[in-house]
Amino acid sequence: MPVFYSPVPETLQMGLAYMGGSVFTNNRTADSDYSREQEDASVVNELVSHLPLQMLLYFNLFYFPCWWFSAVFMLEVKFYYLPGYYQALLITGVILVTVVEVVRLYLGYIGNLKEKVPELAAFWILSFMFQLPVLLFFLTDEGIIILPLERAVHSLYLLFLLAQILASFLALRTMTRKLTLLFYLRQIGKVESFNHERMSPIYGPPYHRSVLPISPTCDMYH
Repeated sequence: MPVFYSPVPETLQMGLAYMGGSVFTNNRTADSDYSREQEDASVVNELVSHLPLQMLLYFNLFYFPCWWFSAVFMLEVKFYYLPGYYQALLITGVILVTVVEVVRLYLGYIGNLKEKVPELAAFWILSFMFQLPVLLFFLTDEGIIILPLERAVHSLYLLFLLAQILASFLALRTMTRKLTLLFYLRQIGKVESFNHERMSPIYGPPYHRSVLPISPTCDMYH
């Protein structure tokens, strides 16, 4: 299995993981009835990679070059009709969107496919805090002389972005719930009681995908 390098520093990963746990996880009481145990067992065995998010990232990967060439072409067409400060803002905006988009898509891919909360949280923050404001500026400021082609490509890109923000939020909720549950089950020693034959989360979910750095059973109890 290939090892993906994450551009997120380790200290920032810890902060993003903490933020994901506090923002995207619903607090639950410690009820221990049979129905709750069945629900916990299903969550432990659940594969939490988000298919709609992965599809959005896949199509976004092909759409972004079209958006970039259209944006650069339209900027060249109207460049000399714009005031100097708008020229600087648009050039900076296109460069910023391009750089952030490369990092954002990479983090989204590894965060979703590898079920990594820090990377997916970073993807969500970049989408919401950087790409969304710049795209809204491209679409709403009439001083930049918005051309029809620009309005069309920016609007479609904005739809992609909004859908990804929503999908990544849902994916983060599911992932953080699973990680929190695994941690809770480790603390109370219930992990092995769910299903000995299909799994133990101690050895990782199906397909050998590890979510938490958990040592073997023998190390936990000795």
